[in-house]
Amino acid sequence: MRRFLAQLGRRGIAFFARLGRRFLLLLHILAGSGELFRHFDQLIRQLHGIGVRSVAIVSLSGFFVGMVLSLQGYQVLTQFSAEESLGLLVAASLVRELGPVVTALLVAGRAGSALTAEIGLMKTTEQLAALEMMAVDPIRRVLVPRFFGGLLAMPLLAGLFSAFGLLGGYLVGVDLLGVDAGAFWGQMQQRIDCYADLCSGIFKSLIFGLVVIWIALFEGYDSRPTSEGVGRATTRTVVQSALAVLCLDFVLTALLLGV
Repeated sequence: MRRFLAQLGRRGIAFFARLGRRFLLLLHILAGSGELFRHFDQLIRQLHGIGVRSVAIVSLSGFFVGMVLSLQGYQVLTQFSAEESLGLLVAASLVRELGPVVTALLVAGRAGSALTAEIGLMKTTEQLAALEMMAVDPIRRVLVPRFFGGLLAMPLLAGLFSAFGLLGGYLVGVDLLGVDAGAFWGQMQQRIDCYADLCSGIFKSLIFGLVVIWIALFEGYDSRPTSEGVGRATTRTVVQSALAVLCLDFVLTALLLGV
């Protein structure tokens, strides 16, 4: 029993120590945001690496998710003779929930894991230590552009996901299932509210982007400088990002709905 309590105490202390380092890193990144304009080229490079290189997987995923939503939604709506509401169903599902959530999961799997591996490799090869030897803050020089690049890219990717999802839903609903095109777009335009739907989706994607990139950068920066340590950090990034996004989605949805 004593051994169990001792082990539990050690794990608890290690957990809170790691949590403290995580928040200290975030504060250091935010404090170094003023240096961002001095390294604007790095920000553009990270926007390309995180955002542009994720366009293909986000667009294709959104397109097929929209097609599936249209198929499943049509089967449900036909039971109530409400096929004209298919466009509203697809748009609301994408803009409110699936766009921000699935985009965050895709970015965590593609860009987040790559960021962790990149930062971990820089630590393993002592590139971060070399920057410190030259009196250059590695957090401000390396982590800050990547953090804000991911933060800016996430809402844009979520919007792209929703746009391609609407396209896929339109092709299936109108061209394949025969829903009237005017009704498909008309109810969507009438019922989708800018604040309640679009702004809430943008807000969610910003929060998800902050959490996913924060986790990815911390895991890489805090990883053990070995190949095994970098591999474990990359795995933790994907798992923790997915769990954080899904948990935060519930919390944010409850807050936005006033529950």
